Amino acid sequence: MLTTRFVNGAPNWLDVATPDLDGALSFYGGLFGWQFVSAGPDAGGYGFFQRDGRTVAGGMRSGPEQGPPAWTVYFRSDDAQATAEAAEQAHGRVLVRPMDVMGEGHMAVLADQAGVVFGVWQPGRTKGVDVASEPGALCWAELYTPDIAAAAAFYHRVLGLETSGVPFPGGTYTCLNPEGAGEDAMFGGVVPLADDPVEAQAGPYWLPYFEVEDTDAVVEQARRLGGTVRGPATSVPGVGRMARLADPYGARFAVIRSEPSQGRAED
Repeated sequence: MLTTRFVNGAPNWLDVATPDLDGALSFYGGLFGWQFVSAGPDAGGYGFFQRDGRTVAGGMRSGPEQGPPAWTVYFRSDDAQATAEAAEQAHGRVLVRPMDVMGEGHMAVLADQAGVVFGVWQPGRTKGVDVASEPGALCWAELYTPDIAAAAAFYHRVLGLETSGVPFPGGTYTCLNPEGAGEDAMFGGVVPLADDPVEAQAGPYWLPYFEVEDTDAVVEQARRLGGTVRGPATSVPGVGRMARLADPYGARFAVIRSEPSQGRAED
């Protein structure tokens, strides 16, 4: 279960890079009830998406030279520099070198052995997002990758992540949890890219899931707001009802109404 009691290796931040921050705010505000608060004049336009006064994500305007619009998931690290070095040693890449962010913490943007972009956040004054696993907030993260074994080895070496297999319709789902935290701390999973033609065409990436109260209603609202339905609302027994979406600019994400028994959506 993803909580704000962040431990090393667990997601503790996420942000969206978009060519139109006002348009993104209109979309996500209409979808999740988010408001946008600027991080200040020295932040280069970066700011925070908030729900009921609590920060759920970050957002920034980006240009074509910075790549396509996308969500980036960040994982907690006690030492961003050491994590970046570990990524390089594990045949990943450092896209943005570790840097101080106005005393709030240290961040770096990395790529894994398959080229999937992710971030690390070393907490300073800001520990991470204010809320998780509640409506409108991050509740799960899923890695689409061409090689599960290689990905598991990379993230174990770099972030200490552990994997476990869970029976799933049609096979076994590979879950992720922080090192030594056990299955109660599962926060995400790994999915073979080849199993989904839509995702295979788009390429490997980290997919953030946001908890919602009504998946079908959110899907219809996303359509009305100019988003795209990449995977229709689907119910999975023991997990919940989920759908894969993209905002009007192409940034990919998913929503889920978790079943309470699964525990991911409850504090």
